[in-house]
Amino acid sequence: MSSILPMLFLLTPAATFRRSTLNAKRCLTSRRGLLTLAIETSCDDTSVAIVEKTKKHSKSAARIHFLENITADTRAHRGIHPIIALESHQDNLATLVQKALNYLPGSKTGDGLKLADGTRRRLPDFISATRGPGMRSNLSVGLDTGKALSVAWQIPMIGVHHMQAHLLTPGLVSCLENEAKPEDAPAMTPEFPFLSILVSGGHTTLVHSKGLTDHSILATSEDIAIGEALDKSARDILPDTLLQEAKSTMYGKSLEQFVFPNGKADFADYTPPETRGEEINKRVSDWGWYLTTPFANTRTMQFSFSSIASMVGKIVQSNDTNLKMSHSESVDLGREAMRVCFEHLASRTVIALETLRPHNNGKNDIKTLVVSGGVAANQFLMKVLTSFLEVRGFGNIKIVAPPPYLCTDNAAMIGWAGIEMFEAGFRSELSCRPLRKWTLDPKANDGGILGPGGWTQKR
Repeated sequence: MSSILPMLFLLTPAATFRRSTLNAKRCLTSRRGLLTLAIETSCDDTSVAIVEKTKKHSKSAARIHFLENITADTRAHRGIHPIIALESHQDNLATLVQKALNYLPGSKTGDGLKLADGTRRRLPDFISATRGPGMRSNLSVGLDTGKALSVAWQIPMIGVHHMQAHLLTPGLVSCLENEAKPEDAPAMTPEFPFLSILVSGGHTTLVHSKGLTDHSILATSEDIAIGEALDKSARDILPDTLLQEAKSTMYGKSLEQFVFPNGKADFADYTPPETRGEEINKRVSDWGWYLTTPFANTRTMQFSFSSIASMVGKIVQSNDTNLKMSHSESVDLGREAMRVCFEHLASRTVIALETLRPHNNGKNDIKTLVVSGGVAANQFLMKVLTSFLEVRGFGNIKIVAPPPYLCTDNAAMIGWAGIEMFEAGFRSELSCRPLRKWTLDPKANDGGILGPGGWTQKR
């Protein structure tokens, strides 16, 4: 941090700090778009982005001027290693910020940020940095850097809720499409209210979103997240050679490629259970084993994935120690593990939709199901959800998921969430601290997004 601040003060013209110049800059913001530099360091991905919200033909549009991620290499530990992830943030964040400055839009007024090569760049209108939830030490690297930039450039900062950013990512995608084809652009989608499934290595949450900061948690995992269950299953199922060749510790992705080498063609014949009774039925494999779906006999609004990973491990270990599981059996086990995990998600989603459907007219206000987080990039998951909702009477629900590069942790989504909060008048105080745990639900003990201290709001 100490190496960043002097450079920023040297490169920033003195006029930037004058109140009159700042006021003039604010007046110009609406005409040239709202610009933010965003930082994400909640886990093992160091990410920086430059995001701008503009208007095209009176419709909201967006541009990502810069986005780059660096993931900590923790393959030797076959999972996330907190210290290595922290050191990766410390090694890479300042370099990414410096690189991002070159992608700031040019200044048309002659003020702004003067780079080392003499060019003038627009100063961001504010900084967006992930405040939580996540690993506290890792969050501190990004949040403290965001505070330093905020002070150096005399601009506000937004401490962003990581999971809120995932929820709002489809809105960013919609506005990116509006930027590309403004004449065909619809209004920004999805519109509130909508349902979201947040699925990643650290989270599995079903959310009813009614507004920017108004989110109700309908179901969450009481043990491990779905991404962790898939990663654990993958470590048991995948051949050692594939584990060693993996470029990251996202073993669930490697498992998908292993069991579905031909992509969608390999699961084109998937048939979902049409009734609750079919959900409960055991599907005994050709090899004699089977996996059971958690809470299949109940309508409990809760997720559980540890039992699935445990069953997979026991099946692999039960094989004759002198005989490795065959390739065909490994593929079948991997497919079955994914099917059970994804049908468990789909089952609770259908129960939620049935509960939210008004009794008087049978129609549901929910028109969209957002699927976000790293696991949302899994194509078989999308197949299961689409098929499941169709046979259960919810084929009218539109299922949307961001492109893979915006599903995983990234600073672009942090910047977009920051823009949404900034436009709503919210600002973060420089005293705000990183939050290891931070719910979305205002009815939770911590008060949800606005519950922790450190917020101000301009009316």
